[in-house]
Order: sequence, then C-alpha cells, then structure tokens
Amino acid sequence: MLKDSMLVQLGKGMFTTLRALFFEKKVTIQYPEQTRPVARRYRGRHVLNRYENGLEKCIGCSLCAAACPADAIFVESAENTDERRFSPGERYASTYEINMLRCIYCGFCEDACPTEAITLGEIYELSFTDRREAIFTKERLLLPVPTGGEPTPQVTEPGKFTRSVPAMQNPQD
Repeated sequence: MLKDSMLVQLGKGMFTTLRALFFEKKVTIQYPEQTRPVARRYRGRHVLNRYENGLEKCIGCSLCAAACPADAIFVESAENTDERRFSPGERYASTYEINMLRCIYCGFCEDACPTEAITLGEIYELSFTDRREAIFTKERLLLPVPTGGEPTPQVTEPGKFTRSVPAMQNPQD
C-alpha cells in the first residue's frame, strides 16, 4: 500500500515536469539586449533627481542620512550663492555618497526627503568588482540635465529662490 502511493506521487511529479517542459510557454529573455519590466513599486538603485531647469533637488539637509537604519548615506552640505547655485535652497549637497554594500533598500531615505530628491529607481543592475565601486557618489547618482535645463552650478539673479522646499502636491498613484 505504501509503495503504491509513492509511485502515484512520483508519477504526478513526472507529469508536472513533462507538462512544463513540453507544453508551457518559455519565459527566457535575451538579457542585456532585453530587460525584464519591474513591478510598479519596485525599489532598485537610488537616483538623485533634478528640477526641469537643471537645478538639483537635494538641499543637503541630511534627513535621508538620519533616517537610514544601515548608516549607508553620507551627506555633506555647502552654501549656495547666486554666482554658484546648485539647488534652490540656501544649501546644497557638496558630497553625497551611498554605500550600496550597506544599503538594505528599505526606502526610508526616500520617505524622509522633503524635496523628493532621492528616489529608488527601476535600475536593478548592481554588480561590483571592487568595494570602492559600491560607494555611489553624487556624480553617479545624479540624473542627467533635462532638455531645456542648464547644468549646475548656475548663475541666478539675487532673490530668485526664496524657498528651499517647493510647494508640493499630494502624490498620485
């Protein structure tokens, strides 16, 4: 009796394997030419965003570093001037580094940021051959200047930027 049930279970397993092998659609993609789409709420590699005019959204407040439970973010800020403006606020992040070996991709940095400067994007290609490559600097994280914008630092007229945090809208899902 016991041998009969074992044979039945073995037959069911073989049937499932053969059905998947011969009759189900293959899901192989030709990576890296084709990439797999990610879920809408996927949290991948961090990116530092810019405004449409090219200014950086990061104002160097270090709230993301304070919220990080893994202590993976280091922010050093400097003062903006009208001759050298990086962000609309009084300060900007002169140094911004994320140690990706420490990061646990929790998204707390994204939640803590008042200007939505740091977001976890859709980039999932994270491989390193050296520990130094795992420390992403500001230059690696910063998105390119949008079309119609100017690179930073910019020269601005005095009194143009009076708020470091722009008026925000409620998020739309």
